[in-house]
Amino acid sequence: MKIVIVGGVAAGMSAATRLRRLAEDAEIVVLEAGEHVSYANCGLPYYAGGVIQDREALLLQTPESLAARFRLDVRIRSQVTGVDAAAHTVTVRDVGTGDEYVETYDHLVLSPGARPVVPPVPGIERALVLRDVADADRLVAAVDGARTAVVIGGGFVGLEVVENLVRIGLTVTLVELGDQVLPLLDPELAVRVRDELEAHGVDVRTSTQVSALTPDTAVLADTAGTDVGKVSADLVVAAVGVRPDTELATLAGAALGPRGGILVDEDLRTSVPDVFAVGDAAVKRDAFAVQGEPEPFALIPLANLANRHGRHVADVILGRTGMRPSIGTAVVGVFGLTAAAVGRNEKRLRAEGRPYRAIHTHPNQHAGYYPGAMPLALKLLVDPETDQILGAQGVGHDGVDKRIDVIATAVVGGLTASDLADLELAYAPAYGSAKDPVNMLGYVADNLRAGDTRSVQWHELDELVRRGATLVDVRTPAEHARGTVETGIETGIETGIGTASDSARHRARNIPLDELRARARTEIPTGAPVVVHCQVGQRGHTAARLLTQLGYDVRNLDGGYVTWLDAVRAKAAPARDDDEVPHEPSTTMRSTR
Repeated sequence: MKIVIVGGVAAGMSAATRLRRLAEDAEIVVLEAGEHVSYANCGLPYYAGGVIQDREALLLQTPESLAARFRLDVRIRSQVTGVDAAAHTVTVRDVGTGDEYVETYDHLVLSPGARPVVPPVPGIERALVLRDVADADRLVAAVDGARTAVVIGGGFVGLEVVENLVRIGLTVTLVELGDQVLPLLDPELAVRVRDELEAHGVDVRTSTQVSALTPDTAVLADTAGTDVGKVSADLVVAAVGVRPDTELATLAGAALGPRGGILVDEDLRTSVPDVFAVGDAAVKRDAFAVQGEPEPFALIPLANLANRHGRHVADVILGRTGMRPSIGTAVVGVFGLTAAAVGRNEKRLRAEGRPYRAIHTHPNQHAGYYPGAMPLALKLLVDPETDQILGAQGVGHDGVDKRIDVIATAVVGGLTASDLADLELAYAPAYGSAKDPVNMLGYVADNLRAGDTRSVQWHELDELVRRGATLVDVRTPAEHARGTVETGIETGIETGIGTASDSARHRARNIPLDELRARARTEIPTGAPVVVHCQVGQRGHTAARLLTQLGYDVRNLDGGYVTWLDAVRAKAAPARDDDEVPHEPSTTMRSTR
């Protein structure tokens, strides 16, 4: 058996080494157009920022080491230029000499990865991308002597590049076309990532695009294309995203999927016999797709998934099956802040017209009495009929990855949201709480499922109040004085939370929880809905249970004042309109082949 693999990084090399471990007699040829194979491209931003100082540490294997250990025929600078599926051959061009030759195969595995998206604007040719080791070398060279940088794109790679450029002393402007950074998150969580960026001196420009590059500036425009000024840009990095590299699949006659990737079945077979596709170039089976949906595919350019693809395609070629659909678990660090997610976010569920229930919590990452306790922001999305976990997100300085990993494992294991309450997780004061944040999400989910509590989301509050609901803050008077939930606020008009006329604005009345039993009958009208809120939702739940048993129609504001404030701040992110270039420094998912 002869297997030819096109692409020698994550998926391709995982396939090659797995094949050898299972089939010593197979002939395995790996063709890689670049200079390197099996390198850690997720570490490239950290090499550019000096965190990883040894460049060789990124080069996990060489053609020679792979030949010695696995008896693989690995050929770098070998670009596949043609595929004859009927003849079972590929045409290969030696990048150095230009010579071409034909290689036969019994099975062909396409692992070409994805290509960076570069916006087509004047001057963009000077922008750098970060896809492979050669790109990282160019970025390191360009940093020398630069004082200012513009990073285009606020996704995973963009944020990592921003952090590392700031780390080496550059003044950085982040330009994101969308209305928030890190689109994987919903806005009330993403605003915390923006806070962290700005706290470290990053000039964050959302709802903004680069319309042109001059030799030392970036010209900016709003989403309508109107000029909004320019910023200094000695260095420009385009991290807008990636697009599946489907050129070879097209040459082979393979069908493409509805989202632009190479269409494959559950076992990574393309529509062409004996041709497989893996990694960033291939569509993924979506674990959260609705049954019967005509397009149950996703594009998820993540390294761990690419490695799983490589392992699985080797198994399929050798007669094994069994890869699970993808759930899209991802994590990124920004100046010590961690943001992670799995599955759907609320924006996508709304776009799909899918029913869901949202749960926000703000627990400490470990016991509050143990030194160093810091709050997390967690969000769980649940099917209100089946209690299925549809997605989760988290932002915080410690413990976020652990919680999202637990929830991702629960998803794969088929646990419901309520089942999270009964998970037995490792506990000691320095690591967690007796009621772990994941358990707490389960408790809330179970209360909602059973009907013990009803909740309302921050974006539903205005409508309820317009219909006559009474808004009650059950925190202490001191907390209430520092800020409480208001409705009728128009965001984005001025800095801060927003503005509204006195007649339009409705402010929660303050009845502390410990006084609620005595004051409810005289101060809260009956016959109309009541919305209670506290700081993060826990006291609100207690208040809701009390008022429900007193005969009130009650809803608890999910996530309390903290979630509401984050959401309002996200909507009110200030716009910028700078006409002058500063003269002195002031200070996408992660793709892999």
